[in-house]
Amino acid sequence: MTQAIAKQTQTANATFTALKCKECGAEYELEAKHVCELCFGPLEVKYDFSRLSVTRESIQAGPNSIWRYRQFLPVATDNYIDVGTGMSPLVKSQRLARRLGLKNLYIKNDAVNMPTLSFKDRVVSVALSRARELGFTTVSCASTGNLANSTAAIAAYAGLDCCVFIPADLEAGKVLGSLIYSPTLMAVQGNYDQVNRLCSEVANTHGWGFVNINLRPYYSEGSKTLGYEVAEQLGWELPDHIVAPLASGSLFTKIYKGFNEFVEAGLVEGKPVRFSGAQAEGCSPIAEAFREKRDFIKPVKPNTIAKSIAIGNPADGVYAVEIANKTNGNIESVTDAEIIEGIKLLAETEGIFTETAGGTTVAVLKKLVEAGKIDPDEKTVVYITGNGLKTQEAVQGYIGEPFTIEAKLDSFEQALERSRTLDRLEWQQVLV
Repeated sequence: MTQAIAKQTQTANATFTALKCKECGAEYELEAKHVCELCFGPLEVKYDFSRLSVTRESIQAGPNSIWRYRQFLPVATDNYIDVGTGMSPLVKSQRLARRLGLKNLYIKNDAVNMPTLSFKDRVVSVALSRARELGFTTVSCASTGNLANSTAAIAAYAGLDCCVFIPADLEAGKVLGSLIYSPTLMAVQGNYDQVNRLCSEVANTHGWGFVNINLRPYYSEGSKTLGYEVAEQLGWELPDHIVAPLASGSLFTKIYKGFNEFVEAGLVEGKPVRFSGAQAEGCSPIAEAFREKRDFIKPVKPNTIAKSIAIGNPADGVYAVEIANKTNGNIESVTDAEIIEGIKLLAETEGIFTETAGGTTVAVLKKLVEAGKIDPDEKTVVYITGNGLKTQEAVQGYIGEPFTIEAKLDSFEQALERSRTLDRLEWQQVLV
């Protein structure tokens, strides 16, 4: 039935033609399938861009969302789910750039992406649009938090039944951020990799559309829009260097794919772009493989505050290492303490409050600069993928307390003098 629906809804201007194995090249029908039957390699969407009929002008005339790039996405009809996702700000950094000694630093700020304040809204919008075309009425996901928020919210908008799975020790903000949309929420006693294994069994048993399992080939394509938007927002040019967080590795590989597709379509001029990735030391299987020059990933047990990127057995880790190597990039990891400092640094210099994944990325950016691995003149884009309001626990106890005063001028003056004294002490510590 699924296959029949897929064929029935395919339209003449759709550019995607098949699912193709990244390892052996075997091709499959455009159905809900994510693993090759021959070699067990991952499937991804194959396109025929000879069908493309886009220009810079036609894209700019489109919706102010990811759907301005619809012909590059695996949706067969114009009945896609548009909740205003995408076209988040690309901020030219001033104070953070000066602090780090960079001249051309940009911040792609998906901390304000709609509707749930993370980049996951992009992938879910694409996945659920395709799920609806394939006839699914119940959608689901395995999530470290942001994906559960996005799936629950966009399913509610689309009128789809929703059941999402998360680790039981997730941050309160992310639990609340899913429950508010009234999905069935399953808190599993285990880490993300255990949640994911359970969800694979549920997907096979119940026949639901799991955005990051049986719908993964379509879902992952939504991340390409972070590449498209940066190229468009830079005046139809590619950057010199990008720094992005690594969880499964999919985001990293799809930004790379997005840049290359824009070059293939003639929308931007091709040039080398260096790709650098960021992980937390408490869950850094991709960084370890890169550092040890391995072409395979050794799974690890996550132990970090950066729960949104704490995937111990990353599905696309090998491909992320390959991209970093062939683009002369880097993959680094940072401690939880450095992640907290990264969150604070971005907030106090640029007014952007990011969650732990963003703190990881900023901390790795700083580490790469200090190691001389980023040229100050490079046009560098750092990807901030989620909002700090979701992970407030990470910085509690590290950002000070308010001054409690009486409603009297002299009480205020005393507190103001105390605050200035504390500021002077902090600067003295920095200078030391």
